[in-house]
Amino acid sequence: MSLDLTEQQTLLRDSVGRFLSDRYSFEARRQILNGDPGWSPTIWRAFAEELGILGAAFAESAGGLGGDALDTMVLMEELGRALVLEPFLETVVLGGGLLKRCAAPLATETIRGIVEGHTRLAFAYSEPQARYRWDDILTQARPEGAAQVLRGRKSVVFGAPAATHLIVSARTGGGRHDHEGVVLVLVDPKAPGVSLRSYRTLDGRLAADIDFHDVRIPPEAVLATSEVAPGIIEAALDEATAAVCAEAAGILDRLVSDTVAYTKERRQFGAPIASFQVLQHRMVNMFVKAQQSAAMSHMAALKLAEAAADGARSVAAAKAYVGEACREVGQSAIQLHGAMGVTDELAVSHYFKRAIAIETQFGSAEHHLNRFQQLSLGMASKTAA
Repeated sequence: MSLDLTEQQTLLRDSVGRFLSDRYSFEARRQILNGDPGWSPTIWRAFAEELGILGAAFAESAGGLGGDALDTMVLMEELGRALVLEPFLETVVLGGGLLKRCAAPLATETIRGIVEGHTRLAFAYSEPQARYRWDDILTQARPEGAAQVLRGRKSVVFGAPAATHLIVSARTGGGRHDHEGVVLVLVDPKAPGVSLRSYRTLDGRLAADIDFHDVRIPPEAVLATSEVAPGIIEAALDEATAAVCAEAAGILDRLVSDTVAYTKERRQFGAPIASFQVLQHRMVNMFVKAQQSAAMSHMAALKLAEAAADGARSVAAAKAYVGEACREVGQSAIQLHGAMGVTDELAVSHYFKRAIAIETQFGSAEHHLNRFQQLSLGMASKTAA
């Protein structure tokens, strides 16, 4: 099992890195962040038309490039290094991860829209009472003739204000935590009965709380029935979690390099503070955390790409480690920069905010440690049997 990138993946990394270096400087990003709508349609079109990366994770038959979780990892690391605001994770990785596993004709049509750059997605699965559990669903989809009527509330739906379509998990039957009775439906965010309360998260990204008041869902908008929806959701969330770990690896790399560069310039007691041994030890610890995070995110992506039996467990292990590393490396970077490290004008403050957001996105370290334990016990019981 090799952790080396292929020649094609190296070319992909270099081309995306060059594009972002030329077109997505820190100042350009600040202008996007402080402007309306909070992301750049121009950059999004370039992702589709110039780079073609919006189709990286989709089959060639759907207009994509036929990539896998490793290709997504390469892209997410570069997007993390540039701190990209555009909804690649929400649309291509998470939304696309759901759609490519759905057999409904509308799923294939929507994928083509993503590849072409005019469709953006948000997955509305989290609910106020659910914490990190995707299966804690109170939103109901009740039959009404040939259609279904959607009623409920979703919280912290990342990317929803920029989305052209929402993928919504709902319950047609079963109890609150049952996998039985869970379906996936495609909803127009401008449809009658859909109400969004949009806001910015800690890292400046877009999210919304969404209420569904008797929203009519036609039969063709049911993407996945209760027989297959739970497995589709779990697989897509694992891919998205591995992807956000890769994004964190790019962010941590920048936090380390920017901190080292700053301490070489900042002088105290007549010498660069990088010469102080205690600070050298701190930066070495940051470097080790960043490198280990990159290795664990790579291993998780590799396991998913190979459809390994322990893929979900590798993702849980990576997210548990990366989540803690985001906080530790981020806090050290701020401390070594001093008070200016929290100013909006300095890039390190923006990287820190995104790192802290990633710490809990798709589940905290504690959540994934518990999940790792449960998955390990499940594998052990199967082996014993």
